[in-house]
Amino acid sequence: MINRDISIDFLGVHFENPFCLSSSPVGNCYEMCKKAYQAGWAGVVFKTIGPKSFVVDEVSPRFDKLDKEDTPFVGFKNMEQIAEHPLEENLRDLRKLKNEFPNKVLIASIMGTDEKTWEELAKLVEEAGADIIEMNLSCPQMTSHAMGSDVGTNPELCKKYCQAVKRGSKLPLLAKMTPNITDMTVVAKACKEGGADGIAAINTIKSICNIDLEKKVGLPIINGKSSISGYSGKAVKPIALRFISQLNNDEDLNLPISGIGGIENYQDALEFILLGASTLQVTTAIMQYGYRIVEDLNNGLMHYLEDHKIEKLADIVGVANKNIVPAENLDRSYKVSLHFDSDKCIGCGRCVISCYDGAHQALTFNSKKRRPEIDKEKCVGCHLCKLVCPVSAISAAEIKMKPGRKGKPETKVI
Repeated sequence: MINRDISIDFLGVHFENPFCLSSSPVGNCYEMCKKAYQAGWAGVVFKTIGPKSFVVDEVSPRFDKLDKEDTPFVGFKNMEQIAEHPLEENLRDLRKLKNEFPNKVLIASIMGTDEKTWEELAKLVEEAGADIIEMNLSCPQMTSHAMGSDVGTNPELCKKYCQAVKRGSKLPLLAKMTPNITDMTVVAKACKEGGADGIAAINTIKSICNIDLEKKVGLPIINGKSSISGYSGKAVKPIALRFISQLNNDEDLNLPISGIGGIENYQDALEFILLGASTLQVTTAIMQYGYRIVEDLNNGLMHYLEDHKIEKLADIVGVANKNIVPAENLDRSYKVSLHFDSDKCIGCGRCVISCYDGAHQALTFNSKKRRPEIDKEKCVGCHLCKLVCPVSAISAAEIKMKPGRKGKPETKVI
């Protein structure tokens, strides 16, 4: 029996595993959060609670998706705003969840319109039993410019609002960042100055997924119109990982991170952890597959730790960051040649087309043998052919030093 420690201590709070519902439609009420706890999620970030004065009025329909050939959707567009339930009902749900699940982690996501409402909300959710407060500084589809991602791009405003929350509560404070910005670390540092104890990243990316070509309207269509709103799912993972790594590598920031953005399986989860996230938040995968995915997530982490003889998950948080370096520091002294497995090859010619039209014209197609042939002098080792091959018939072969470059091929790691 595999017995590895996948628990995490984060902001002074113990998580039995790193997985939480993110603040979103998947944690919208008591019943949903209860079911998630029972399924094995360590924590929930209850859907963002706003001030009593802010009225949520949603559109219908409110979702769209981005497809890729015959795959399930890779990207998801969401036009929902914050929790639509009355403030009193949300606070009642928080109390009930904490009373029934005292050993689970309850994170209250809040969003104010000014310093006063941020401070008031912080006080109310602490009284309701929250373990941690997450400040939603980043929702991209709010109808008020005093709330959401418009706030999250303003360092001074974020700092001021963090200070307000700290006046209202002594709970650990997570500041949730917007990716709709060039450099997230600037805002994150401002939040730290304001009292934030940790960073949550990323929120969704402003997007238009699709246009109806007949009606000439973006999707989803609401009475002949559409709007820009948040994009999530597997397609945003590379962007999320970039921000996580940058946050983790900034020595002046030095805050724990809760990672969000396209986590569907344990491999995705490990990527976030290796780049510096301690806890992980999930939405879109739950909307596709349900709360039960947490069993696979936990089991996958256990098996990975077992296979790599690692005792506890906390030991590998951020360890991959030392291998993320500026582009100018990469070793450019060699190229990696390719091996074509003729037994696996199905003769589709896809590699030849990609090489000729998108790379360096190093491949030709032998029509008699129905197999690609490589001109090693023209090949630069870009590996585009390897990536487009549908049957993995192309693999990395030997390392060769470029003419005039010093070094031993056997010392190179690929």
